[in-house]
Amino acid sequence: MMLFLRSVSFYIGQIVCTILIAPIGIIAFPLDFKKRYYLISQWAVFNLWWLKICCNIRYKVEGRRNIPNEPCIVMCKHQSAFETLALQRIFIPQVWILKKELLKIPIYGWGLASMQPIAIDRNSTIKSFRQIVDQGCERIKRGFWIIIFPEGTRVAPNKNKKYLPGGGMLSEKSGANVVPVAHNAGELWPRNSIIKKPGLITIVIGPVISPKDKNAKEITKEVENWIEKTVKNITK
Repeated sequence: MMLFLRSVSFYIGQIVCTILIAPIGIIAFPLDFKKRYYLISQWAVFNLWWLKICCNIRYKVEGRRNIPNEPCIVMCKHQSAFETLALQRIFIPQVWILKKELLKIPIYGWGLASMQPIAIDRNSTIKSFRQIVDQGCERIKRGFWIIIFPEGTRVAPNKNKKYLPGGGMLSEKSGANVVPVAHNAGELWPRNSIIKKPGLITIVIGPVISPKDKNAKEITKEVENWIEKTVKNITK
């Protein structure tokens, strides 16, 4: 019961914060992207702090030395909503690849749209991959990190799902390196569950993966191998 009450308290705080922060994205739209990103990303800062207060969920980051100076493509394991918060504090500034339906959510979608995400149409595979490559190349040239969850959806711990090739295609076409990220957030913040368990989440940032002399399939496979192996080591 206590875990339930703590988890509900977190969601109440998150909703209130969203209602307050999202309109700022519209008001701040005339500002340059980096200033706008700073303002909107305070939503993630608050939620990570509130998560610690309410649910006693903390996190640590290993492998920061692997983060290059220039923006790259970040391909991250997707187990929960936690990583969408934490990554905002690690790779700055960033844009997401997400389904366009999220932009239609009242209030939340407004703030999300102001962050210039690559909003794809998941009903059209060819069109979505074209969007990822074309818009991704443009965002990288502008100095933004590209955040991609290659599984396409949240996957429970100890479960596997085929990695989609969009990130590998973007890396091959743009020549941008890939930074793989593994974590065990799903153990404490399970998908499709209100309950959050107290504990420490480990985020591991891997060595840069270069696209040189590789095609999209080879890049994606190398990323998948590193992430899945690392996740197993974290959860031992």
